[in-house]
This record gives sequence, structure tokens and C-alpha cells, in this order.
Amino acid sequence: MWKNRSINTANKFRKRLFGMGENDGFVFKAVVYLLLIGIGFVYLYPMLFMLVNSFMSLDDLVNSMVKWIPSTLYFENYAKALKVLDYKTTLLQTLLVAGVPALLQTVAAAIIGYGFARFDFPLKKLLFGLMLATFVIPTQITMMPTYLMFKKYELLGSLETFIYPAILGQGLKSALFILIFYQFFKRIPAVLEEAAEIDGAGSLKIFYRIAIPMAVPSIIIVFLFSFVWYWNETYLAGLYFGNELTILPLELQRFADSYNKVYPPGSPGNQLNEAINLAGTMLTIAPLLILYFVLQRWFVEGVDRSGITGE
Repeated sequence: MWKNRSINTANKFRKRLFGMGENDGFVFKAVVYLLLIGIGFVYLYPMLFMLVNSFMSLDDLVNSMVKWIPSTLYFENYAKALKVLDYKTTLLQTLLVAGVPALLQTVAAAIIGYGFARFDFPLKKLLFGLMLATFVIPTQITMMPTYLMFKKYELLGSLETFIYPAILGQGLKSALFILIFYQFFKRIPAVLEEAAEIDGAGSLKIFYRIAIPMAVPSIIIVFLFSFVWYWNETYLAGLYFGNELTILPLELQRFADSYNKVYPPGSPGNQLNEAINLAGTMLTIAPLLILYFVLQRWFVEGVDRSGITGE
């Protein structure tokens, strides 16, 4: 009896430690949590570093004793960064530059993806392959021909340089978004559309009454990813917009030159230190962070239901 009791105790301990069947043991859970904490720290460390240092005064920055806790919260860094970035005007332009093309690109990708998924037409495989090729071909190869085309039609310096490609399914990463919708619409049971056709619904009505409501997770994912990519696109924005339009990431690249114009050498507070630069960086990414926290639940649900992992 004593021996059996010892064996049962050992089995229970082994089960709790290593798990058994579908139950995960303590060792497995500990390893998973340690990995998640480590990965989370790698992602959060730069953000925490920027946030803490953006509130430091110049004295705190040069003081080797001050690491993570500023002696005082120095808000003057943000006041200067707001002025240098011309934040209100630049933010409105950035929301326009990122929001309008992202919305139009989402609509276009949904229509094109649905067409490839549910209809058969001549040269379908060829056109699908060419569409995927646009994702493989680097942007640098098509950049100059596109620039010359926009220049010929006098579109440079306007938002139309982003709008027209988005409408035609040639926006930033459009091929990827079309593929997302294509895979989603392929999984919709054909019997739903057949039942709608029996009730007299046409293809357009089936699309916006049946397919679109079911594709809400994919729509959320595509719009958010598209919005972020347009928000961070500085090279094409600088090339196409010139001095007519600007975005926050583009102004952040020009931060040092803009700072010297606002605070010329010899004027009070003309020294550009690391904390002011970090404050400008935080102001640039703050709208994206707010957007994520507001839409976090729908974003995670959309990723889970659509099977998209991002890049």
C-alpha cells in the first residue's frame, strides 16, 4: 500500500510538472511565459526608452545617475516638438494621406478579390499571376516610370498620386490585400450564393448583402494594414507630393532642419537634444498607438478569424 501511494504521488507530481494528455505541465507553461515575456520586452523596450527619455531635461540626459526615472517630467520637449512639426496641420494632412487611399484600396481589393474568387473568365490565371507579380516586383523598379506618368498628367503635388493607384488595385501592397480577400471569399460556401440566386439576387446584391458582411474581419485587417503602410510611406510621399503635401514621418525626417529654422542658432532654447527628437518621434507614432488601442479587440479578432499574421 505504501508503495502504491508513493507511485501515485510521483505520478501526480510528474503530471503537474510535465503535463499529461491535453493538460500542459508547469515546465511547459513556464517556458511559454518566459518566451512571451522575452519577446514582449524586445518589442516594448524601444518604446519605453523613447517615452522615458522624451520627458527628460538636458541635465537628466547628461547625468549618468539618471537612467529610467527623470528627476522631473520636462514637458518643454513636447512643446518644442509640436511647434517644429506644426503638429495640428501636419496631422490632418497625414490622416488624409493615409485614410483616403487606405479606404479606397480596401474597397478595390475586396471587389477584385471577390471577382477572382467567385467568377471564371478568360485569362483568369494569367491575370491572377500578373497581379501577384506586382507584389514581387520591387517598388524601386516602377517608381520612376510612375513618376514620369504622373508628371505627364500633371498629378504631382496632389493626393491623386495615391488615390488613383488605390482605386485601380495598384496601391501599396494591393496584391497582398487582394490575395487576403481572395482566400476569404473562396471559403464562403457556394450554397449561400446559390440560394440567393434562386431568390432572384444578382451578383452585385450577393456581393454587398452576403459576401461583405461575412468579410468584416478581413476588411478590418486590410484597412488597418493599409492605413499604417500609407502612414509610414515617406519615400513615395516625398517624391510625389513635393512641398504641396506632407506627413508626420516625413516631417520627422526633416526634424533637425526644421528645428534650426524655428529656433535659429543664438536664440533661446536653440539646442536640439535627444529628448526633443524622441518627443517628436512619440508624437509621430502616437496616433497609430491610439488607433490600435481603440480597435484592439476587433483587430485581434480579425487576425484570428482571417488567419493573417502580417509582415
